[in-house]
Amino acid sequence: MKCPFCSHPETQVVETRVSEDGGFIRRRRRCGLCDKRFTTYERPEVTFPTIVKKDGRRIEYERSKLLGSMRLALRKRSVSTELVDAAVERMEEKLLNLGLREVLSTRIGELVMSELRKLDKVAYVRFASVYRNFEDIDEFKTLVDEVRR
Repeated sequence: MKCPFCSHPETQVVETRVSEDGGFIRRRRRCGLCDKRFTTYERPEVTFPTIVKKDGRRIEYERSKLLGSMRLALRKRSVSTELVDAAVERMEEKLLNLGLREVLSTRIGELVMSELRKLDKVAYVRFASVYRNFEDIDEFKTLVDEVRR
């Protein structure tokens, strides 16, 4: 593994941990040249379904986009990175278990809302208000009332 700091080709594995569900391996590495440490994750390579956007475009699934949207909704909220990663893992597992070659982006949005609702109610409301594109305050109020129950 090449060092991300100095590009030295030789790094040493200092520590290895398997995730709780066994879905990935986390490795702490140290560069042999600059002595800096970094983390890598090993996951099995799988093929996710193509995402069909509302306008009909088809794009490849990108974990970083899913993580980015969740982090944006969770910005300045006290939810750990581990919980967010676990939520993304659950969503990816659901996507793979569908066994479909294509999935509508709306289905992914619903998965995100479901996970955010479990993690943080404020983040859920933030995401839902943008995702559902509310036209008036009454729709927003209905969502907040729904979350309070």
